[in-house]
Amino acid sequence: MAEVEILQAGLFSSVQDRGRFGFREFGVPAGGAMDRQAAGMANLLLGNHPDAAVLEITLQGPKMRFFAPAQIAITGAGLSPKLNEKPLDNYKLYKVAAGQVLSFGKRNTGYRAYLAIKGGFQTEQVMGSRSWSPGITEFSRLEKGMKLAFLEGDLSSVSSFSAVKADDYLTSGVIETFPGPEFQLLKASEKDALQKWHFSAARESNRMGIQFQEKIENTLEPIITGPVLPGTVQLTPSGTLIALMRDGQTTGGYPRVLQLSEAGINTLAQRLPGEKFRIEFLEYK
Repeated sequence: MAEVEILQAGLFSSVQDRGRFGFREFGVPAGGAMDRQAAGMANLLLGNHPDAAVLEITLQGPKMRFFAPAQIAITGAGLSPKLNEKPLDNYKLYKVAAGQVLSFGKRNTGYRAYLAIKGGFQTEQVMGSRSWSPGITEFSRLEKGMKLAFLEGDLSSVSSFSAVKADDYLTSGVIETFPGPEFQLLKASEKDALQKWHFSAARESNRMGIQFQEKIENTLEPIITGPVLPGTVQLTPSGTLIALMRDGQTTGGYPRVLQLSEAGINTLAQRLPGEKFRIEFLEYK
């Protein structure tokens, strides 16, 4: 087993796969990559299993040294990655030699990037997943000096395959959603606000939930506690909208006025706090 050493932790990076499933009845969130499209594309480029663990990097990337040869791919946000100070492109495969250092710099687009390695990062599995989550796994974010294990392989015949970047959503101002279970209980003016206003993510947002800065009128009463999912948008008594994300709770007592599509979750996960977006309603089929 080979390792990569974290020289600088960056802002907030964590190991994630597609999440842990089958434990929601016990209050355990699914977790997993905030932007599943970008994480999935990174694994696809490398020919990894779709559930291989990747490194989710938020806004400011880490700096790391590889102790063995590896093959990597970076997708999602443009965070100016460099290998031994040589610029790398997203959505392209690269060989890494033992001793080389991967770093990140200026943010250009998006909010979260994904670093995949051939075979996936080999961190501990908890409840069938390698995804880090507070209160569930030993670690919840990268720390300086930490070492991540990966499978050392023969890279003599590694290709330099790249993919057409399907990343327009990184700069999209449109979040796709469906009406939530309590949407029809809203007044006409409240529905109108959801469909016409421009919103932005608050700085208090995290992997549990993304809070909208703009408040709308709320005339609804709290509901009996019911199930919620990643992408459920709850309307609090103060008029604040909160979109539950991958580490969000499994039940809630606020009206569920919206349910983001999978594409909507991915897009919202890439919105920088303060960036404007609007809601676009889809129809259930």
